[in-house]
Amino acid sequence: MNNFMFYSPTCFVFGKETESKAGNLVKRFGGTKVLIHYGGSSAVRSGLIDRVKASLDAEGIPYVLLGGVQPNPRSGLVYQGIELCRKENIDFILAVGGGSTIDSSKAIAAGTLYDGDFWDFYSGKPIEKALPIGTVLTIAAAGSEGSPDSVITKEEGMFKRGASGDAIRPKFSILNPALTQTLPPYQTAAGITDIMAHLYERYLTNTKDVEVTDRLIEALLLTMIHEGPRVIADPDNYEARANIMWAGMMAHNNSCGVGRSQDWNSHNIEHELSALYDCAHGAGLAVTMPAVFKYVMNHDVMRFAQAAVRVWGCQMDFAHPEVTALEGIERLSRFFSSIGMPKNFEELGAKEEDIPVLVKALCRGDGRQGSISGFVTLNEDDCTKIYRMML
Repeated sequence: MNNFMFYSPTCFVFGKETESKAGNLVKRFGGTKVLIHYGGSSAVRSGLIDRVKASLDAEGIPYVLLGGVQPNPRSGLVYQGIELCRKENIDFILAVGGGSTIDSSKAIAAGTLYDGDFWDFYSGKPIEKALPIGTVLTIAAAGSEGSPDSVITKEEGMFKRGASGDAIRPKFSILNPALTQTLPPYQTAAGITDIMAHLYERYLTNTKDVEVTDRLIEALLLTMIHEGPRVIADPDNYEARANIMWAGMMAHNNSCGVGRSQDWNSHNIEHELSALYDCAHGAGLAVTMPAVFKYVMNHDVMRFAQAAVRVWGCQMDFAHPEVTALEGIERLSRFFSSIGMPKNFEELGAKEEDIPVLVKALCRGDGRQGSISGFVTLNEDDCTKIYRMML
């Protein structure tokens, strides 16, 4: 296990009707004027925004609203939010929505206190200060409600990149599983897939002797395998949604990733798909992950075989561990299909003729030098082959 420092100060408030506590929590963490940042009309139509506003009114806290966050959140709205926060002297941002809204809020929070272009943070500059953020989560997926990470798409060039820093960890996150009960099944399934991807990205490590975090990851994957089909079959199953929502947070606040190297190549490869085609991130991951795993499997076949046995219940073939490893990857792929996720380029809406565009953006775009690194370093030829495996 590697040396590490882990700092995760977010206050989580979990359960039914907890959005009514938003105003009290903003006040507790020092907010005196709030930007309520949200996505589309569903948050308004459902009455959620009104309930959040009422909780702020009860504490005497003024607010301004900025809606319009899209899936795969865009840089243009971030610039708009930064300008609004400065003009209105905002000192707290409250994200009401899913990972896209939270990621956009984090970018605004960091950019408001920065003299340069906020995109500097998405080109490698560490985030050292930001406005405080709170969240009211409406979908279990990205894990941004407990993480120091944010992903934004730069509209000039359509580059999808990430930034990180403890300054953008939310001060509090309100997690009411009931708010996810109205989600379409496809969106729920995409969220489940994203959560599992966050776990696998940490599981694929070159660090030895990390049994504690291995076992944590395996337990959370088993939870998703159990609860995913239950919630797809019965969208109103509150208990299944509750377990998925908490698993989503644990999958990405990095408690499962400390002391070990991590991968993230599947995310990098998928980001180009959702940037170009605007597909759901989780749906893109369902197509990407099996292809990446098959391509890199022989780098450490026993790691994939271990997951196959411990998570997917495969029998270990000690004479041919690659057979066990491949069976585990196939079971993962079949699981994604069983909950309604796409399994190839065609079902995702991607095009074979765009592969050179995807590879160029992935390996050369926005300052990259011809490869991506993680569990295995992948060059342009590797990435081309991986995309072709998705056809």
